[in-house]
Amino acid sequence: MREANLTLIQTFFIVARDGSYSAAARKLGMSYQSAANHVRRLEQVLEERLVLSEQGAKTVTLTPRGRSLYKLLLPELDTVLARLDRTLDKERPVLRIGLPQAIFYYLLPPILARFRELFPQVEILAYERDTSLPEMIKDGSLDLCITERYFGDPNVPQHLVCTYRPALVFPTAWGAAPAPGEIREWAQRRPFVTYEPGQLLRNLAIDYLRPDGSEMEIAISTSGSSSVKRCVEAGIGFAIIPAWCLDGSETSIAGLEIAELPEIPIYFGEASFLARNPYVVTLRQLCGNLMQTASGPQLPTA
Repeated sequence: MREANLTLIQTFFIVARDGSYSAAARKLGMSYQSAANHVRRLEQVLEERLVLSEQGAKTVTLTPRGRSLYKLLLPELDTVLARLDRTLDKERPVLRIGLPQAIFYYLLPPILARFRELFPQVEILAYERDTSLPEMIKDGSLDLCITERYFGDPNVPQHLVCTYRPALVFPTAWGAAPAPGEIREWAQRRPFVTYEPGQLLRNLAIDYLRPDGSEMEIAISTSGSSSVKRCVEAGIGFAIIPAWCLDGSETSIAGLEIAELPEIPIYFGEASFLARNPYVVTLRQLCGNLMQTASGPQLPTA
């Protein structure tokens, strides 16, 4: 049997105490549907109905089992929740962000610097990863995410903050850049440095370079743009990476944007109940304003 966690119990307790899902949702800073879902999940764990709610009714009714559980929780849980509220009020607010390492490394520092000017009391915890982000937000491990992936999940609303073009990068020792129409031929028999299987840029690059589906020589596959770029700087091979990974100061590698490839979106997503949180709203706006500048054209176009 699954275990009931404190979140489910707390939601049921406040629904029972305040008499409605909407009142509990306002208290807990979540949506009406999330509050109802928490109670349903607790009922599944206990295998008994706790709350009855008629369609359109503003208040709920407790079942006999629901009344029994509420009375059992009442003496202790109300005190515990009050103490938790006082404790949390004394803690620094925290935002937990999940995002790919390259987005954090290349795009986020100026955004965080501006955010810190506005909210120096807020601690940022960055989890540099690009998998399982919607699941981590829904289970409470993350508050928000910045990613190229679109989830289509109403519990994790996403906002387009910018787009970027991929760029061909190669060691300057290889000579001049290929002409726009000659990139595929130029790439033949040259070692290719790319991302791990399944990553968006790897798939786009391979489909572009080998539209007929033929095999190509992959020298190294790695997890992030910083590592891919470093391998190109070491002369191992060429790569296709986000254009914003290049700032024009590089001397050992050259690059040019590939106009034939589509622009790739970057989305800002958050837990649905945080959509109006002032810290989240400000960070979302900063990402939209500053990422558009940072990811704009910086290179010649092929």
